[in-house]
Amino acid sequence: MKQRILVLYYSQSGQLRDIIDNITADISTRADIDYAQIEPVVSYPLPWKASKFFDTMPETVQHIPIALKPLPAEVMNKDYDLVIFGYQSWFLNPSLPISSFLQSEDARMLKGKNVLTVIGCRNMWLHGQENVKEYFLKIGAKPVGNIVLTDTNPNLISVLTIIRWSFKGRKEASGLLPAAGVQEHDIKRASRFGVPILRHLEENKLDELQKELLMLGGIHLKPGLIILEKRGVKNFRKWSKFIREKGGPGAPERQGRVTMFKRLLIVAIFILSPISSLTAFIQLQLQRRSLLRDVEYFKGLDYEPGKF
Repeated sequence: MKQRILVLYYSQSGQLRDIIDNITADISTRADIDYAQIEPVVSYPLPWKASKFFDTMPETVQHIPIALKPLPAEVMNKDYDLVIFGYQSWFLNPSLPISSFLQSEDARMLKGKNVLTVIGCRNMWLHGQENVKEYFLKIGAKPVGNIVLTDTNPNLISVLTIIRWSFKGRKEASGLLPAAGVQEHDIKRASRFGVPILRHLEENKLDELQKELLMLGGIHLKPGLIILEKRGVKNFRKWSKFIREKGGPGAPERQGRVTMFKRLLIVAIFILSPISSLTAFIQLQLQRRSLLRDVEYFKGLDYEPGKF
């Protein structure tokens, strides 16, 4: 009997679906694979309008749920051996459709299920994954693996290309800038994960899966990113509360604060970023041992409260 796998995901741009399709390419005929997309009632089209993008930050950071379309009944009622759960990060948190789903009644279908997370993002995913692991713990899902694909271009280059993609809809290379997002060759090479995933599932050895995924390069994590992400999470929390004091999504009263946040974020990225990177490098030298322990933790599946 074929193993039953559900691919459950939200992908605004379609890139995450491409990643998952490559992961499952070599096992698509050897397993019974269903696909279900998490869909907001009010969609988030790409490219973004800048005003909408920055106004989405407070609710994303505070995990304020939005309305979602229900999952198909056949998905809710079917028993799966594995769920591949694909998501991306927004503002260092799970995207708003993902955090909304994990707080919804439909998320109960994950209870007791083996879940493999697949993340596609620019470069920072740690806090989002900690949130997802905490939700899984509350739901009763069992994490068995995690695969992370990121944009491997230098930080400033990846910022410029993601801005071009997010606000102009241009993913392809232009001028001196490369294509945006996860590199195409990395997406294609994700096919190497499929057969090991199915083998561990068939042999009932999912507790050993993450070790093999890491051996195959399933996660690459630089210690310095831990420092930078923790700083970013702290600042986003402060700004999300500050903006929401003036009202909910789209409220005219809060647009002045949203604009202030946007301008300061741009300054932080293009002017303060080199200084922040330097201080993070110094901190890395002073805390290398503890940060290396953190790297091993974040590559794993356990959840410890208070990491952020």
